[in-house]
Amino acid sequence: MKGWVKTVGAVALASGLIFGSMGLNGALKGPEKALAEEAQKNVIQVTGKGELSIKPDIVYLSIGVDTSAATAAEAQKANAAKIQKITAVLKGTWGVADKDIQTARFSVQPNYTYSEKEGQQVKGYNANHTLQINYRDLDKVGGLLDAVAAAGANNIGNASFSVEDPSAFEAQVLEKAMANADVKAGAIAKAAKRSLGQVVSVTQLDTGSVPVNYMGYEKLAATAAADTAGTSVQPGEIDVTAQVSVTYDMK
Repeated sequence: MKGWVKTVGAVALASGLIFGSMGLNGALKGPEKALAEEAQKNVIQVTGKGELSIKPDIVYLSIGVDTSAATAAEAQKANAAKIQKITAVLKGTWGVADKDIQTARFSVQPNYTYSEKEGQQVKGYNANHTLQINYRDLDKVGGLLDAVAAAGANNIGNASFSVEDPSAFEAQVLEKAMANADVKAGAIAKAAKRSLGQVVSVTQLDTGSVPVNYMGYEKLAATAAADTAGTSVQPGEIDVTAQVSVTYDMK
């Protein structure tokens, strides 16, 4: 009987300690939460944007050949001969390296006709071979396009101007983004009749893919038709951007 009484007493004492500890923890949460809420009232968070307009240094060209013939083998053979001629012009005349010539698309497909009498019938085959060309002498792009067209290219797609190594401009554009964040945060603090303190944290935000300036097929065709001396291609400028999320103390 005495042993049972001692056990109950021990349980009661342990329960008292547990509930007392829970009460103490609950009492501490209140001030901690209040401090956190107060800290949030004394910070400013803004997004800074930086932008740098630069001249592109590379163009990605889509140059292809479409060939039709009675059989798939004939279409493919004729197409291969034209692609071989175009590739020879690119390498020999324009100095394009092997690493800058890549097959982007290849297909040989039947052409279908339909009539109520015969239904769907195969009417020859069409072969397509499209190359992606990386070219860095941007002053000569128009001449290169004229040359490959003369060599047999009949499917010239978009010209995409870009910067081969955008990381070379990363530091400059990030500095602009931080300066923009400083201006925004300073204006907010001034409007709130407060002063701006130190930077608490900085996070670089992803701005997406490498910048590209497209010149579509329709525009390329229009410049070729308007300029009897040859295709005129203007690379223009592209914008390299960066964004940062910055948190400041506010005094």
